[in-house]
Order: sequence, then structure tokens, then C-alpha cells
Amino acid sequence: MICRVLLASPVKQHEGILSEFLTSIIRLETSGVALDYIFIDDHNDHHLLSRFAKERPNVRILPGDTKTKSTYLCDESTHHWREDLIWKVAGYKDKFIEIALDEGYDYLFLVDSDLYLNPKTLTHLLSLKKDIVSEVFWTRWKPELIPLPQVWMEDQYTLYESRREPLSEAEITKRTQEFLHMLSQPGTYKVGGLGACTLISQQALRRGVSFGELYNLGLTGEDRHFCIRAAALGLELYADTYYPPFHIYRESELDKLQEYIENLSCAKTQATPFSEIVQLEINNETSVGISRLDQSQVNSKQRIIPGRITLGMLVHNESGRYLERVLKQATEYIDHAVLLDDASEDNTIQLCQEILQGIPLTLLSNEEPQFYNEILLRKQLWEMAVSTHSEWIIILDADEMFEEDGPKQLRELLEYSSDIDYVSFRLFDLWTENYYREDSLWQAHKWYRPFIVRNIPDFQAKWQETPQHCGRFPMNITDLRGSTSPLRIKHLGWVRPQDRLAKYYRYKKLDPNGTYGNLEHYRSILDPTPHLVQWKQ
Repeated sequence: MICRVLLASPVKQHEGILSEFLTSIIRLETSGVALDYIFIDDHNDHHLLSRFAKERPNVRILPGDTKTKSTYLCDESTHHWREDLIWKVAGYKDKFIEIALDEGYDYLFLVDSDLYLNPKTLTHLLSLKKDIVSEVFWTRWKPELIPLPQVWMEDQYTLYESRREPLSEAEITKRTQEFLHMLSQPGTYKVGGLGACTLISQQALRRGVSFGELYNLGLTGEDRHFCIRAAALGLELYADTYYPPFHIYRESELDKLQEYIENLSCAKTQATPFSEIVQLEINNETSVGISRLDQSQVNSKQRIIPGRITLGMLVHNESGRYLERVLKQATEYIDHAVLLDDASEDNTIQLCQEILQGIPLTLLSNEEPQFYNEILLRKQLWEMAVSTHSEWIIILDADEMFEEDGPKQLRELLEYSSDIDYVSFRLFDLWTENYYREDSLWQAHKWYRPFIVRNIPDFQAKWQETPQHCGRFPMNITDLRGSTSPLRIKHLGWVRPQDRLAKYYRYKKLDPNGTYGNLEHYRSILDPTPHLVQWKQ
């Protein structure tokens, strides 16, 4: 399904800076996207925009306001804003909102004309499925200052969360440093304010977001009024740090831009360090041995074994649940099992050894549970799986299994999949053994998601760096060649009421504000009368 996006920008810009901005937006990756452009020409003394529009059919240029008398000044120190200029720009942005709504765009992408965007910016922001999200960039607002982000936590530009709590200077410094450190790491984070490179969903537009002035708010800048209004409308604001743009804040920074562009062309994602943990190598020919996992072995070039399938799985206190059913089915189609035990306190490890007897098994056991930071576990499991050299990697949770004839179909499917690199399936949330849940918040079975990925040597994994709901695979596997299968997957983890209650409390503990998930979805777990649909063979 094609996603319609309107990229919009009010433009009053130096010719050299604008030229770089225009170059970057036409280099944006647009797979699955129908991208249109709209600009307001705010009395520029050059003709770059008109030439840009003549070369492309999907560009519109609107005239700027002639009533505002103040002149917008930029120099080598900073940008000089006056109140009437701020609200003129606010009017321009609200005009873009009006057009995006009237013409039914799925998203409005507001971008300042002094940014040079990473080509992956748009498709990545769309993949996050957030109503309002900005890509973070860093700027020296004055030459003598340190670089700071264009996103913040509270008020005008407070770079820490206080919630009206009286704080000492030491605590303020500590929280500010923590916020800046967080934004220096790849991830997507909930913030209090943002702007300049912002993707806004149609849902948010329909809610009534606006850059118009809130008459009883003393904060300066149309972005502040937009963010306050959005929060009041129940919308959350997110900052993403995966693909930071280059901010051409001064003409003198055009030289530095070239270094940024060169880095884009040769940048490579480095593998995340694989922490040392005790490895229990178990197979049908050798006894259990204990050794340290060698980093060089993990990162060494792989010799892929054609046709071989490795199952990867996280386990934790699985005794008496679904592990036995899941692993018994897996023995029918896998050649190797890789299990990461997150400090189980029951006999989970023994169960795994017994059920998988006769199948090569790599089992690692953490001394302390780490599921509060799921991304660490997912990275560990991925590195373990790729190091088995199997051609295919299947990653399931300990409460997920294919439907009854899955093992036979899987072997046949992968045998004839030389032209694809991953396979996506539908996951059904079973509420009883014979019924799955279906309502506005429970629709996983309507979407295909990857469960099987080809093991590609030297593949550079990129992850969604969030402590919860980070995904079982690297996020960039969808850049590969994929296909879908009608074979279904059963998610059994909701069948028992005690499991549902345990998951509810776990989500409340690990994600109390719904930063990484959906609070309404969490609350719906305890719905006493959910809508159920019968599972049919």
C-alpha cells in the first residue's frame, strides 16, 4: 500500500544553503511512498524554487505573506527572530496542515530549509508509526556554545524532566547530562518539545494540531505552541536519533556539510559488542561444556550451510507453560537450536535439554535477568543464531508455534526460496485454545511480520534501540528481499488468565507511561468480555 506524504517548507533562505537542502530532499529514499513537495516562497532573491518546480511535476510553490514588514536576519552568530515573523511562519505551517487534510495525505513532513537530510530519514520515520516524530539534529545556537538538540523535555527549552519538583543544581546538571547522553544514542524517545524536521500523521492532523498562538501561553516560538496543543489533544511527541540531519545554521558551515555528505556515502553500522556470558554447548555427540564466548568467533566471516535451519528463542521460567509444545514441534523442522535463558529460576534449562535431545543445541544462561532492557537480549540472541552458520534463522518466543502442518510446509517453502531473504507470517493472539482475539486494539493477525530471515554473511544489523518492543530481528532486514506465507502462527501466551495478568503487570512495571507501547492496549489485556473469533484449521 502506497503512503502519500506531503513534504512542506516555508522558504526564506540563502541560495547556497537552499541548494543543498533541495539536493537532499530529492535524494530521499521513497520505497512505498508517493512524495509531493510544497513550498512557500517568502520573497527570496533567487529563483531556485521555481527552477526546482519546473523540473518536477509534483512540486507546488505558494507566494509568501506581503503584510509582515520585519526582515528575517541570519548571520554568523545566530538567527534573529521577531514576534511577527514567528507568527507569520506559524500561519505558513498551518496552511500546510490545511492542504494536507483537504487532499487526504497520510502524513505531513515539515522540514526547515536549512537542513541536509540523510536519504533514509523519511522511510525510517514512517516505519516508526508515530503520530508526531522529529529526527534529531545538533546545533551550536551561538558559536561559543556546545552543540545542543532541537528537542527538549519541558517549557521553553528545558533539557531535563522536573514535573515541578524542586531540584538542586547538581540534580539539574545530572538530569540534563542524562538527557543529552540519551539523545546521543540511536533510538526513539518520548520528549516534551520538538520541531524543524517533523513527521505528522493524518490522525494527528485531524485531532486539530496547529502552530497558531495560544493566547494564554508565554512561551516563544510556534513550535512550543504546537507541542503544547498536541499534548493537550492527547498526542505524544517523539524524537528519533538514527539518521540526524546536518543543520546548515550558518553559511560558513557549508564546508563542514561536505564532510557529512562524504560520511553518508561510506558510513557502516558497527556491530554492537557482544557481552561475555557463560556458554553451554550442548549437542547429541558431546557432553555439556562451559566456556567463554569469543568475540572474534561471533564476528568472523561465516561459512553458510545451505538448507540448514536454526531456531533462536528467549526463555525465562517456562516450566508448566508452552515450551514443551513449542519445542516438540520445532524438532520436526530445525537443524540447530539456539536458546538464551534469562536467569530462569525453575527447570527451564533441563526441559530444553530433554526436549531437544538429539538436535545440536547452543544454550546460554544469564546470571541476572535482563528483560527490563529487551534490546540487549535480542542482540545477544541474534549474534548467537548467525554464528551457527545455518542458511535460515527462525526466531520464535517460547509461547509461539506454527499451525499443525507448519513443519512440512516450512521445509518446502524454504527449499524453493532462493530469490528471497526473509518470510513474513501472520500472528494470531489466542485467548483460548480455539479462539483468537480480534478488536480495534488486537489486530496482529491482519499484518504480516518477519519470522524467518536468511543468514547473510557480513550483514550489518541495525536495531530499534528501545528497551521494550524493540523487535525480534534487526529493523533493516526489511531492506532485503521478502515474501509472505499463508502459514499462520499461534501466540499461546494469552490463553491462561494468570499469564494475561502477569503480562499486564509486567508492562505496567517496564513501560508505565506507554513510551514504547500503547497504554490503551495494555489496559485492554484485562477486558473481561473481549471479542473472540473461532480458530479454524
